[in-house]
Amino acid sequence: MSNMPHRTIHLFRKGLRLHDNPTLLAALESSEVVYPVYILDRKFLMSAINIGTLRWHFLLQSLEDLQRNLTKLGSCLLVIQGDYESVLRDHVQKWNITQVTLDTEIEPFYKEMEQTIKVLGAKMGFDVLSLVGHTLYDVRRILDMNGGTPPLTYKRFLHILSVLGDPDMPVRNLTAEDFQRCQPPPELGQGERYLAPHPEDLDLPQESQSPWQGGETEGLKRLEQHLKNQGWVANFTKPKTVPNSLLPSTTGLSPYFSLGCLSVRSFFYRLSNIYAQSKNHSLPPVSLQGQLLWREFFYTVASATPNFTKMVGNPICLQINWYQDEERLNKWRMAQTGFPWIDAIMTQLHQEGWIHHLARHAVACFLTRGDLWISWEEGMKVFEEMLLDADYSINAGNWMWLSASAFFHQYTRIFCPVRFGKRTDPEGQYIRKYLPVLTNFPSKYIYEPWTAPEEAQKQAGCIIGQDYPLPMVNHKEASDRNLQLMKQVREEQYGTAQLTRDDTDDPMEMGLKRELSEENLKKGKRARNREET
Repeated sequence: MSNMPHRTIHLFRKGLRLHDNPTLLAALESSEVVYPVYILDRKFLMSAINIGTLRWHFLLQSLEDLQRNLTKLGSCLLVIQGDYESVLRDHVQKWNITQVTLDTEIEPFYKEMEQTIKVLGAKMGFDVLSLVGHTLYDVRRILDMNGGTPPLTYKRFLHILSVLGDPDMPVRNLTAEDFQRCQPPPELGQGERYLAPHPEDLDLPQESQSPWQGGETEGLKRLEQHLKNQGWVANFTKPKTVPNSLLPSTTGLSPYFSLGCLSVRSFFYRLSNIYAQSKNHSLPPVSLQGQLLWREFFYTVASATPNFTKMVGNPICLQINWYQDEERLNKWRMAQTGFPWIDAIMTQLHQEGWIHHLARHAVACFLTRGDLWISWEEGMKVFEEMLLDADYSINAGNWMWLSASAFFHQYTRIFCPVRFGKRTDPEGQYIRKYLPVLTNFPSKYIYEPWTAPEEAQKQAGCIIGQDYPLPMVNHKEASDRNLQLMKQVREEQYGTAQLTRDDTDDPMEMGLKRELSEENLKKGKRARNREET
């Protein structure tokens, strides 16, 4: 490598931020000119990821925000549309580029892209530098430490982290001086042709109806808001947050982490400082820091597990003969199951691109092992399209978990689509907000409107079976049958199930178990073979 300063293209993919950006910092420190580039390769993105309207909006907002923040520091973001390989080839020649920098990612499609760029570099004579920016650790270090394979239980994973020690500190903030030294020719930033496209340029509706605004600026603002209340952060325990608080009562930061508008390392260290000053805080695995470690766990396993987002050919996943039923899948997807709690959640997902993690549990269990016995892959695809925080590793990991295909082993516990919501929101406020057709139902019927007498339905102005569907399954019969099917699968595939099994693995256990046992004490009875949540 020459000691001459480089002429560099810094390629943004995820990591759409300026704070704690090690790769961009390295680019600025090794170069005489840095071109910050985002290649909007729609064909590549759409073949790799199923992105719905709200996610497109969030991405475009994040690019605009990055453009504004770079401009403030005297630089610019050059958004170029087209096939990433040909765009790179053209601009490497045009700008005499000697180095391309980009964040290391673990998704197969991004790994392949990095490989392609390295091959291109070898041909055209530019260096490629990639550093870790999206995870707390370099997951390759975790694999090495575990003998080259991913630790498949959370307990084993935490053990390896304890040997590795704390993650690297976030890197220093970038300044106007950094960019001044490496400014691309000023006329570049002026041109219309490098601006982030507007939604209508991509045939998207102009306005996003989601309350979430993409970008680093908004992400940092939310982060500050949450950390201001340090007592709150120090007492955060995940299972207690109420799914029906109409505004997210968890940190509401996940979409910013998944696009890299926020750095997980920055968040991790801010939390460490708060914990250090605090006397009584909830400790991992359910505290906020624990949430970050679960994210890391799924990233690590996904990085080294073939076919991680599929059932077939995935060595850690139970091979289950799920039903294929387009019509039923569609009812679930379109919020037409006839269970108001499930339909309200799916409606919120459509409208806002975010639902509470306990709400995710409820609809995922309903689709898979609870009621419909439809494959987790189908649910994963719907979440991938609609969730602003959808993420290759975490989305697949959670769906395997929630369908009890891997990681989660208390499969006798099935969420009840009536009782679960009722317990957290007895008045049904959440349902009234997202399913206005049921607004006038009395609280005692709103979770099971089909049980309301005809007179009550008329008074509510909503006849079940006409204005709102009848329930698509009998929950008790369906879940009993599915429980037997699951038992059988797990006996036949005992070896696979054991791979990801660990008794102390389940962060949802603690909170839910406590709630359940209190409830069962009150009832004074307990169903022997199943626990309905």
